[in-house]
Amino acid sequence: MIDEILRDADAKMAKAVEHAREEFAAIRTGRAHPAMFAKITADYYGTPTPIQQLAGFTVPEPRMVLINPYDVSAKAAIEKAIRDSDLGVNPTDDGKVLRVTMPELTQDRRREYAKLARSKAEDGRVAVRNIRRTAKQALDRSEKDGEISQDDVTGAEKRLDGLTKKHVDSIDELLKNKEAELLEV
Repeated sequence: MIDEILRDADAKMAKAVEHAREEFAAIRTGRAHPAMFAKITADYYGTPTPIQQLAGFTVPEPRMVLINPYDVSAKAAIEKAIRDSDLGVNPTDDGKVLRVTMPELTQDRRREYAKLARSKAEDGRVAVRNIRRTAKQALDRSEKDGEISQDDVTGAEKRLDGLTKKHVDSIDELLKNKEAELLEV
């Protein structure tokens, strides 16, 4: 019973850390990478579709992304979605591909992105703590129902705290790396 609750909490916490990693990948740094476009959706035949499903991405230079639409008719929708996104870039149409050149980040913009990264990290930490609270409530319910003893609950709570600390530390490490990447000129 205890192991099942802790395994479930560990798996959910790992998903929260992975979600935080994906959120950090979407934050733009000075370098171009396809993950920046992960959250952008384009209107494709009346359906909002992630542009990563509509095109292939290549990074020929550190500050340039080439977007090659699988369906040429979707190129205008992809271009509009990128232009309307919060990336602050303007794609150019080269006939068959869209070329996105990433402008150099200003120091103010870097600080703004670092603040956004801290906000995403805090969201991740809150998610991990919420999972901990839910697991603790399940342990308390099991104790109240007489399924496990108070000593077992105390030991399980210590293990749960260890899991929580491990996952929060993972998020903090991701944040530290992202901030270093953002503030590096």
